[in-house]
Amino acid sequence: MQTANSWPQLRARPLITGAVLIGVGGMVALAGLIVGGSHLIAATRKWVQEMEVPPSEMAKAKWSQARAAASAGASAWRTGPADGSGASSSELPPA
Repeated sequence: MQTANSWPQLRARPLITGAVLIGVGGMVALAGLIVGGSHLIAATRKWVQEMEVPPSEMAKAKWSQARAAASAGASAWRTGPADGSGASSSELPPA
């Protein structure tokens, strides 16, 4: 008759085999990640080098456009409508 406090009988060999297989699987996954990642980085570098306009210059140009648009919008907001109608924001129809 067994007592309620008894622990399960564990054998060491299956536990060690499982741990080894998990370790080997982790190493294989890491190797796959390294191979795939290095290929992805190399392909991205080649793609960037083949671009006519580098991404950094494109980002600077887009940032400049966004600043100009924001400045124009703020100026238009301060000065009111350009058509001279004189309609205030409270007289405009709802959007």
